[in-house]
Amino acid sequence: MEKSDLLELLGKRIKELRLERGMSQVDLVAKMQGNIDTTNISRIEAGRTNPTVYSLYRLSEALEISMSELVNFNVKK
Repeated sequence: MEKSDLLELLGKRIKELRLERGMSQVDLVAKMQGNIDTTNISRIEAGRTNPTVYSLYRLSEALEISMSELVNFNVKK
């Protein structure tokens, strides 16, 4: 899998989980602890940036899920 494909899958997964919880990007940022803004969330969800492991941890905490659930793409090889 190419890096761009992986980032796109991750972004779609984050957006899907956020929307399932009825959260806007602003709501998600408000639940995350630390310096991040909606522009960064938008880039992550669009697959245009490679989030750090710490950012993924903070996202999973804000979405109230485990990190493994966050990156569960159910990709078939």
